[in-house]
Amino acid sequence: MLNTLRIAAFAVALLSLAAPCVAADASAVPEAKRTTLGLYLTSEEVPSFLAQTRGHTLFVDVRAPEELAATGVATFVDANVPLFVLSSADVKPRPNPDFLAQVESRLAAKGLTKADVVVVICRTGRRSAMATNLLAEAGLTHVYSVIDGFMGDGEGAEAGTGGWRSKGLPWRYP
Repeated sequence: MLNTLRIAAFAVALLSLAAPCVAADASAVPEAKRTTLGLYLTSEEVPSFLAQTRGHTLFVDVRAPEELAATGVATFVDANVPLFVLSSADVKPRPNPDFLAQVESRLAAKGLTKADVVVVICRTGRRSAMATNLLAEAGLTHVYSVIDGFMGDGEGAEAGTGGWRSKGLPWRYP
């Protein structure tokens, strides 16, 4: 009987690792930040989500390196893989042609596969939604978008409110 209880407890623990319970309410996500997978986190949920998945998650920031240098980056980010790139010849940013290959490379470097969890963050949550959709099209099925991003949604006097940094979560300059 005791062995049966131990096995049942172990099975419950494994299931809790495979499907963490934290996640933002999908019905409250603005249209511009919705993804085909419908998996969302707020910045405040990310630290506990990462703790629950215990190293089986790739946390990617999709902002340009210049943005990270100017505003900072979440301490827990595993990789910076820009969704858009800007060269000296470009007038405006263009899609990073190597985005998918770079994410797959980062997964492999961490010993992960497309079946593992990816968490994506940007400045406000819009680019992370775009990146999530690209990753979903490439066959990844457990990709979460951080809906409030690193800096949040505010404009003007409210700029930089609501995101990772303004909520006092751990961050640093690269």
